[in-house]
Amino acid sequence: MSTPPLPAGSTVTVVAGNPKPGSRTLDAGVRLAQALAGDPPDHVVDVVDLGPGLLGWGDPGVAAAVSTVASSSLVVVASPTFKATYTGLLKVFLDQFETAEGLRDVVCVPLMLGAGPAHAMAPEASLRPLLAELGGTCPAPGLYLRDTTYADDGVLEAYVERWGPALLRAVAAPVPA
Repeated sequence: MSTPPLPAGSTVTVVAGNPKPGSRTLDAGVRLAQALAGDPPDHVVDVVDLGPGLLGWGDPGVAAAVSTVASSSLVVVASPTFKATYTGLLKVFLDQFETAEGLRDVVCVPLMLGAGPAHAMAPEASLRPLLAELGGTCPAPGLYLRDTTYADDGVLEAYVERWGPALLRAVAAPVPA
């Protein structure tokens, strides 16, 4: 089965919620977005770069990042696994979406990295429900990657082969309101 191309005008964004700038989480998110779309992502939001503006409301940099994500066609939302769930940093960013419709018409891919298989269900159990609560469409299961082997273990590529067509079809044909 071939992967359908993204429709013209589609935008792909990566959101990385790792408290370490330029993290493996960010790298894995960019790799996944590029594998799905065939090109580098249009936008990358490394949440840690938003700094103290995340802790209040009305920061222009945070508002611009929220707007970018909300207007994207496909968003890879990536987090390391902390205490069996996504990071507080990512949650603080996602709390900036003012309504439960903040990700309406956005196809979301929950991605989490961890040290071992114990938390392999974390993308499904914690991150996917949060994205759905914000109105995001998650037509494929979340992806869990080992943080030390994700770049060469083939798991990301197998995920794209299996779920890429469904994700890209969802971008091409959004769910009617």
